[in-house]
Amino acid sequence: MMIRYMVVAAALAVPMVALADTPNVTPGEWEFVSVTRISGDMDIPDQTETERQCITQEELDSESFGLIEEEQGCELLSQDMNADGINYSMACSAEGGQATIDGEMRFMGERIDGDVSILTESPMGELTMNTSIEGERIGDCG
Repeated sequence: MMIRYMVVAAALAVPMVALADTPNVTPGEWEFVSVTRISGDMDIPDQTETERQCITQEELDSESFGLIEEEQGCELLSQDMNADGINYSMACSAEGGQATIDGEMRFMGERIDGDVSILTESPMGELTMNTSIEGERIGDCG
């Protein structure tokens, strides 16, 4: 699900319209590794998640590929999408806190990588989360 949610490690989502072109992603079994580094007033260790997913040609050709539901309280500020990736910015507000999210994903055939930066401001202080996502096609779907 990493490719569909792009920011799973950050637990935020980006609303996306369907791509006009098929994403530059080779169908098959993919492994995604995301590393989230958190800095701020609290000491939180880095978090690493690994996930595997089968991506089919039918999914890539579908108008709903990459479609992500908008999180409540979030507003998309900018978005630039094409077959080779996406850049976006959003702002979110919830229960006395605000977050600014800037993300970029690059589709490179048999590799996907991206970065998401989230700056949150809350009564507990400021917190920055930087997530790096790397995906690699590891073979055919099983």
